[in-house]
Amino acid sequence: MSSSRSWMACVAVAVAVSGPAAAQETIKIGVNQPLTGVVAAAGNMVTAGTKIAAAQINAKGGILGKKLELIIEDNKSNPTEAAAVAEKLITRDKVPALVGAWSSTYTLAVMPKLLEYQVPMVVETSSADKITTLGNPYVFRISPTNGTEAKSFARFVEPLGIKKADFLTVNNDWGLGAAAEFGKMLKDKGLTVNKSLTMDAAAQDVSAQLSNLKGTDSDTLFITTGVEQMTLLMKQAQSLGLKRRIVTTGGTLPDQLIAQAGTAANDSYHDAMFAPWFPETAADPEAAKLFIADWGKAGLPPGGMPEGARGYDAVYVLARAIEKAGAADSEKIRAALWEVSYSGLTGKIKFEKVGPAGKESGQSPAVTHLVKIEDGKVVLVSK
Repeated sequence: MSSSRSWMACVAVAVAVSGPAAAQETIKIGVNQPLTGVVAAAGNMVTAGTKIAAAQINAKGGILGKKLELIIEDNKSNPTEAAAVAEKLITRDKVPALVGAWSSTYTLAVMPKLLEYQVPMVVETSSADKITTLGNPYVFRISPTNGTEAKSFARFVEPLGIKKADFLTVNNDWGLGAAAEFGKMLKDKGLTVNKSLTMDAAAQDVSAQLSNLKGTDSDTLFITTGVEQMTLLMKQAQSLGLKRRIVTTGGTLPDQLIAQAGTAANDSYHDAMFAPWFPETAADPEAAKLFIADWGKAGLPPGGMPEGARGYDAVYVLARAIEKAGAADSEKIRAALWEVSYSGLTGKIKFEKVGPAGKESGQSPAVTHLVKIEDGKVVLVSK
């Protein structure tokens, strides 16, 4: 689609990585994101958010009297690349902390490197529950787990009138985890889950799965996948005449769905971590308004802000930890992350211990918002 290509071209220009700061010692943060590949649109938006945060921090004097420098690397939407990128950032670029790595599958691939080199990473997007239950003390996640997102969403089940549901999710840790946790939540409420189907992350045609689901008597279809695939899915569902309430999980990009899926996106619901259409819902509304203004000044597509907000919060959380640590030292930053309390765009971030005793990971509690697409516009269903 030409609109998709032009949108991505805009993103690529806006988040182009600048070279290291000349003739000045900096404090480095590594950013490990999918800038190319199947989920590149989302990864570029997260990266754009990290750059806005760094620019704001540097405009106020940086950290510990030094400028913040982001070392941004492309994991190419691939777990093997994600692990290699993490090792490169740690061993060659000498970053004391990282942000990454968007997909749960990529983050899980990176985690052994964090443990090996004892470098902390703020996980900004990945939602597979096992990321924080495996016993890796260098993992600090600000995004909801599949389980916490399902728990937050539970309050919407009765108002929406959900009785029977199906799931269609991407076949990876993120998608499978979402189906398991949301399915458990619905069953605990005494509701019926008819079918739970999967699709490959790179699949362009999901008509077979949609035709299969058309045969159930469910009133709701939960979808978990990247926005690119979601766009195709919604168009194909419309073509097949699939009459279901569609609910997306994992935080999607409604504006991009409106632009690229058109009427096929109408009447769909979306579980959002940050709702830029309604900045008053953010934990810090004034920070949200500033972020929205800076996003616009950078010439970035407005639809990317829900993703960008997570990268933005991740950098601010690390900046607070580095200030508390008093040095760009990995172990001191790791210890300081437990003391950070930050009201950001995606919620009030404060890490709680999760996982085996003595090897706990950090998980920030999360509350999501529900929005709906009505006649090509995003409306707030509930905080």
